[in-house]
Amino acid sequence: MKGKPTIYDIAKKLNITAATVSRALNNNPRISQATKELVLKTAKDMNYEPNKLALALKKGKSNNIGVVVPYINRNFFSSVIRGIEEELFPKGYNVIISQTHESAEREVDIINNLLNAQVEGIIISLAKFTKNTKHFEQVLKKNIPLIFFDRYQEMGGVSSVTIDDYQGSYDATIHLIEQGCDRIAHLTVDPTLSIYKHRLEGYQQALIDHSIPFREELVVKLKSDMEEGKRVAENLMALENPPNAIFSTSDYGALGAIKWLQTNGYKVPEDVCVVGFSNEPFTQFLDLSMSSVDQVPLEMGKMAAQVFLEQVNDGNNVKIEKKVVLSPSLIIRQSSTKK
Repeated sequence: MKGKPTIYDIAKKLNITAATVSRALNNNPRISQATKELVLKTAKDMNYEPNKLALALKKGKSNNIGVVVPYINRNFFSSVIRGIEEELFPKGYNVIISQTHESAEREVDIINNLLNAQVEGIIISLAKFTKNTKHFEQVLKKNIPLIFFDRYQEMGGVSSVTIDDYQGSYDATIHLIEQGCDRIAHLTVDPTLSIYKHRLEGYQQALIDHSIPFREELVVKLKSDMEEGKRVAENLMALENPPNAIFSTSDYGALGAIKWLQTNGYKVPEDVCVVGFSNEPFTQFLDLSMSSVDQVPLEMGKMAAQVFLEQVNDGNNVKIEKKVVLSPSLIIRQSSTKK
């Protein structure tokens, strides 16, 4: 026999109908006890395994949850996924993970594929270039819980789990001011995205609260990688009045800035303090440990899963709009500690 045995193979061996085999395997009262025992013994002898997905779909439940992230190889997103799985797996749910690679078009395809797979919920951090929400409207039309985390768009009937990006940025900037820094550069990934917009606003408010003039040339856009951090640091330090602190909304950008500063004769933090955002694992293991804002990803994943469970357990109210905002934590290390 090629491949896995089916109920048709059992039926053929016993010279009975596939329907009888199916009923026997499902303990149907219409089937005699003797036939049930014979079918079960034959199924065991043939190493028959039921198609769990097919059985679940027949019952109207797939027990699958779609989790969509920009990249799975970033510690933040992998930690969120871990939190989601830790909450949902004991409840009998399986997680289907997909990556958008920051592509809005790919995100649309992924959502359609998850809907075709009859997932019971979708937890997603939006791709950077997502502007249209029609594919999410399709999720809501099917009465499937939709939860945004980290990156989100305001939509009716959609819950979200985020951190207070404004507060995290405000706290980081205040810390740098307390170190005596008054020319603080702000490196942002994409100021059009809500999370980076809020981080910019927190940075600006901290300057206002301490009567430090806002300098537009010190707000610089960069990609979230080390080489970009090096490039931006070089340009900033070439200014007539260069910064004495760099606050990057990307740990990778902050790492690149530190590497360039050290290579070119600047002392960190004596000449330039540096703070990142995300608290990637590498930040604590550098020769010069890096200060960073911790986004509590494990807690975020657990909370997103809990929001899903609340919605799915209330079948009449899956379109609730629960907005959970978690508190970030500034982890102060060597790269920004003068005093």
